[in-house]
Amino acid sequence: MTDTQPTSGIPRAHKLHLSREHALHLLKEMLRIRAFEERCAELYTEEKIRGFLHLYSGEEAIAVGVMKALDATDAVVATYREHGHALARGLPMDRLMAEMYGKQDGVSRGRGGSMHLFDAKRRFYGGSAIVAGGIPLAVGLALADQMQDRAQVTACFFGEGAAAEGAFHESLNLAALWRLPVLFVCENNRYAMGTALERSESETDIARKAACYQIPSVALDGMDVIAIEAAAREAVTEIRAGGGPRFLECRTYRFRAHSMFDAQLYRDKAEVEAWKQKGPILRFRHWLEETGMLDAETAGRLDAEIEREIAAAVDFAESGDWEPVENLTCDVCTKA
Repeated sequence: MTDTQPTSGIPRAHKLHLSREHALHLLKEMLRIRAFEERCAELYTEEKIRGFLHLYSGEEAIAVGVMKALDATDAVVATYREHGHALARGLPMDRLMAEMYGKQDGVSRGRGGSMHLFDAKRRFYGGSAIVAGGIPLAVGLALADQMQDRAQVTACFFGEGAAAEGAFHESLNLAALWRLPVLFVCENNRYAMGTALERSESETDIARKAACYQIPSVALDGMDVIAIEAAAREAVTEIRAGGGPRFLECRTYRFRAHSMFDAQLYRDKAEVEAWKQKGPILRFRHWLEETGMLDAETAGRLDAEIEREIAAAVDFAESGDWEPVENLTCDVCTKA
């Protein structure tokens, strides 16, 4: 059955048996991502970080909510906007920052940068600079797990722009036919680069597209971390039971431009500000305060812990070494 109406997560808190400890953990994880992204933006303007940089600010609830439904042995395929996914998956912040700098202590030895984070130990297969490029890879990972009788799930993140690509349709078709253990997570932030959804796709209901392949699909409020975790846990449970793939469309909004190169002329500043007022962190923090789970002292402690972690990560990156020039052709085929 398909539900294409976004659902609100706060009333669904009981489905998670939400404890104060878990609620504060969700908040802290979102705050860590936001702080990391904002510091990266500052470092980019200082030319400490170079190249392309796509920030996740505003979408934190999706990565945090979905990752809580996964086991350590499950696989994750992200997008080029992947810092949040990596942090929520448990990749060390200091090594992520070193990768932003291009240092050899980075998670991809400084060779991947912002768009190509990787951690085999944590089954984090990183992002792809190609729109929809990670979706067939996720299907392949899930097929491998299925063929080897491993009870594992592959979570695949992508933007709504990917739904216009052939790889999206081919991959969903095969996943449904072969009943593969894939959790498809569409992060619908309304603008594929600088093109509004309604200007690029005739069917703007992405969950409905997935349902056409007989994949149980649901549209969610992507700003509600509780709703996302509850839906992800339910979907993952069904996948592990042999139910085949599941699809979550998380309707969200990115607060920053597509990338640091983007002049952002395609959307009005008032629209951005209006969305910020219903952002995932602000919304969840207010709810925690209203329910008595968050007080000023605890909030201050969380902010201080994150500030220290960010500072340590920057220090680690600053003091790291560049890869020696003589090693630059390692792992690269130089034969014609």
